[in-house]
Amino acid sequence: MAYVTTPDGTDLYFKDWGQGPPVVFSHGWPLNADAWEDQMMFLAGHGYRVVAHDRRGHGRSSQPWGGQTMDTFADDLAAVIEHLDLRDVTLVGHSTGGGEVARYVARHGTARVKKVVLVGAVVPLLIQTEHNPHGVPRDVIDGIRQGVQRDRSQYFKDFAPAFYGANRPGSAVSQGQQDTFWLGGMQASLASLYDCVTAFSETDQTADLHAFDVPTLIIHGDDDQIVPIQATAMRAAELVRGSVLKTYEGAPHGLATTHKDQLNADLLSFIRG
Repeated sequence: MAYVTTPDGTDLYFKDWGQGPPVVFSHGWPLNADAWEDQMMFLAGHGYRVVAHDRRGHGRSSQPWGGQTMDTFADDLAAVIEHLDLRDVTLVGHSTGGGEVARYVARHGTARVKKVVLVGAVVPLLIQTEHNPHGVPRDVIDGIRQGVQRDRSQYFKDFAPAFYGANRPGSAVSQGQQDTFWLGGMQASLASLYDCVTAFSETDQTADLHAFDVPTLIIHGDDDQIVPIQATAMRAAELVRGSVLKTYEGAPHGLATTHKDQLNADLLSFIRG
């Protein structure tokens, strides 16, 4: 398996498929790089080099104590990109991975970046505040921490239906897919899962979005029960100059799975354009 070691000694697992212009994916909580395989296989088959890593503390990467911050996530992403010497990269981030990508742009610039795609991203701010009234209430965020700490196995089984919209009438999401979500969550360390909640919910990334200076596509489901579109994508589209917002009607948070054909087509069109 392929790994890159960060300056603080953390080993990050990554997969690197195909040949051609590079597309680098950042996954959401509590998953790992496998969450992007539908998109990676599709794009690799259309002449692209696709790379995705497991965030520190998740999947097959090291499980260090601490370091669950957007700054560290961004620096880890930079370590993967620089290790592979990737240039003219299209960055694609989902949920927490969207925050990771945004902080990468703010901290490391766009010298190696050609385009950015934010999918169901937590930016600019997920938690509800006086200035972010459509965000997720603090008691809900606290409930995520409590659920993970109390019984994360059952919590992820209970969380999966909302993630994929399986709790909506007419949903075709399989039990197998929901079980895969549970498996991804169980591969991460408890400490990383717990600390990452603060990173993805309470990090204000408004300034990060102002730093964007490359073409940006923002994709979000209008039935996202995890990351409300009004607090995130709609605000992000206003903050990122020249960005394009695509709203997927009826799509849940896990749209990379439930709407993979639509997302694959939109990614290919945007990357080629």
